[in-house]
Order: sequence, then C-alpha cells, then structure tokens
Amino acid sequence: MNNINRLRLTWISFFSYGLTGALVIVTGVVLGNIADYFQVPVSAMSATFTFLNSGILLAIFLNAWLMEIIALKKQLIFGFVLMVLAVLGLMSGHNLTLFSLSMFILGVVSGITMSIGTYLITYLYAGRQRGSRLLFTDSFFSMAGALFPILAGVFLARHISWYWVYVAIGSVYVAIFAMTLCSDFPVLDGKRTAKDLPAGAPMKEKWGIGVLLIAVAALCYILGQLGFISWVPEYATKNFGMGIEEAGNLVGNFWTAYMVGMWVFSALLRFVDLQRVVTVLAGLSVIMMYLFIAAGQGAYLHYYLFGLGFVSSAIYTTLITLGSQQTRVTSPKLVNFVLTCGTIGTMLTFVVTGPIVASFGVKAALTTANMLYLAVFILCLLLGFVTRHRMYGHKVSASSLDK
Repeated sequence: MNNINRLRLTWISFFSYGLTGALVIVTGVVLGNIADYFQVPVSAMSATFTFLNSGILLAIFLNAWLMEIIALKKQLIFGFVLMVLAVLGLMSGHNLTLFSLSMFILGVVSGITMSIGTYLITYLYAGRQRGSRLLFTDSFFSMAGALFPILAGVFLARHISWYWVYVAIGSVYVAIFAMTLCSDFPVLDGKRTAKDLPAGAPMKEKWGIGVLLIAVAALCYILGQLGFISWVPEYATKNFGMGIEEAGNLVGNFWTAYMVGMWVFSALLRFVDLQRVVTVLAGLSVIMMYLFIAAGQGAYLHYYLFGLGFVSSAIYTTLITLGSQQTRVTSPKLVNFVLTCGTIGTMLTFVVTGPIVASFGVKAALTTANMLYLAVFILCLLLGFVTRHRMYGHKVSASSLDK
C-alpha cells in the first residue's frame, strides 16, 4: 500500500469519527427547537433520537460480519446515497414518522463509517502507535463536538431552521465520499490462514475476561458521557438562565478541551502504560463531573467542563486500544464488539435519562452520569488484574486491496 493511499484511508477514518460526533453531540442543542417544531414535550422528543442511536448500534453490530461480505468501498459509496436521502427526509415535511426514519438512516450511515474507520486505523497501525492514532482519530469526534454545537447555536439564534444543521453535518460525508472514490481498501474475506498469523499464534483465540470488562466500561463511559453532555444545555438554560447560544458554546467548550486533551494524550500514550493511565483519567473525570454538578454559580461551569473534557478525552479510545490488544492477532470482530457496547451506551442515552429527567429533573440525570463514570473507574481498576495488553505487540499484516 503506497503512502498516499494510506493517508487517504487515515483521513477517511478521521472524518468518520467527525460525522458521528456531529450527529450525536448536536442533539442537546437542537432538541428544544425540534420539540417546539413538532409540538411535543422535550422529554418525549428526546426518546425519538433513540432511532439515531439504534441505527448506529445496528450498523456497527452487523458490520462486524458485513465487512467480510461487502467491500468497504461499496459500503461507503452506498452510505453517501443514504445520507442524501436522510437529509432530504428531514427537510421535506412536518412529519414525526419521517423524522424518526431519517434519524435512523443517519444512524446507520454513521455506524457504517465509524466501524470502517476504526478498523482501518487498527489495520494500518500497530502497537502503541495504534493507540496514538486511534486517539487522534477520536479527536475528530470532539472536534465536531466543538464546532457543530456552536454552529447550531448560531443558526438557531438567527432563526435558521434546525434541519440546516444536519445539511451542514452532511457535508462531512461529502469529503468521505470524495476520498473513497479514489482510494483502495483492504479486503476482508474472513479466510485467515496460518501463514497470515504471527509465529505461534492460534487460528482462533479466546478473548478473555479483560474484553468483557473493557466492553462494559465502554458502555458505561459513553452512556455517562452523552447522558451528561446532552442535558447540559437544558441544565444551563433552566438553572442558570443562559441563552441557547451561550449554552451551545458551553457544550462547544467541553469538546474543545476534549479535542486538545486528545492531541496531548496522543503524544503521551506512546510512553505510558495504557491500563494505568485510563484508570487515573477515569478517577479524575469522576471528580470533575461532581464539581460541575455541585457548582452553585454559572460562571464556574465553563472551568469544570474544560477540566472534564481534558481529563476524559483519552478514556474511550484507550479502552478500544486495550481491547484490540487482548489477543495476539487483532480481530475486527473484537474491535467491533467493543464499539458495539459503546454504541449501546449511545442508544440508551435518552432511554435512561429521559424518564429520569421527566420524574426527577435534569440534575438527577447528571448525577446518574457521574455514577456511571465511577463504574468506569472501578472496571478499569479490575482490568489491571486480567489485562493481556502487556503481552502482545501487533504488527501490520499484509493484505490484498480491492478497487
């Protein structure tokens, strides 16, 4: 594989995370306006976004097998067609059923691209470089999280219809589509032979208890993160009297710090033990989130969100990297399993927090997210006793390419 093609595949991975980040994170900012548009309560409207999260989950889950049946390039081209149809569906009418279907399609497109993007990084890079590259890739998730809530806040403050936010998000896939057309992708035929494996590696490896701990931690982390950040705008506007544009900037600040943290940790992770650092970061995140919830003045919210964004930035990607290093040979199914569990957390975001908000208020949902972060910290501690990542260093395997 030549360097230009490798670079294009890497950038496809970057933009795939940016697309998912934009779709998921912008929800908290546009939620109130969409609820007004369809004239339904905010708590009921939040449940509708489960269709988006369900689409992401379904696509990531199925793509663990579909990547070995349908060429990666064909999947991304088909995803572009689906993206166009979904955005047109959002713009075409005042129909809640069509809105839900379009959200589901957007989720499917996002899940397909994210699973492909994650696999490409684990295929192209090895060892601690893999962790560093995955972290940098995930920074595009937070980069989109910093940009699009601010953009959405500007649109809504100027009375531009909410669906134009999704038109802007769709432009990210235009870049993916353009690079896909001129790139060669690895072929996954599911037929691995002994000569393709490192010396002494078995044809099939047991994943071990460490993968289970990582998968549950990924679920709790994503559910906690999105359950927290999705309700921050509502919390800030209702409890501290902020305007929608200022609340959007608050979320944008979180993701800006998250992005900066990823860049910093992408350099540091090459020199530290992944399990130890993810445990420390999880513990610090628990403290920062608690300080945000306990804050009595709106002026302090920005500082606590900056701190939380920075210290939590490397957690999810480090968990994925640790998962990929629990076997001697990196398995697309194992990577997708961890991603799927994280995406279950995405799907459950409003399923879990919506009823909590309706019954106990927004602050109770934020406290629930804090408890989920505490669970991540405990799981990372337990992982230290069973992890195999110190045993295995992965090398990039040779693979044929399809056009």
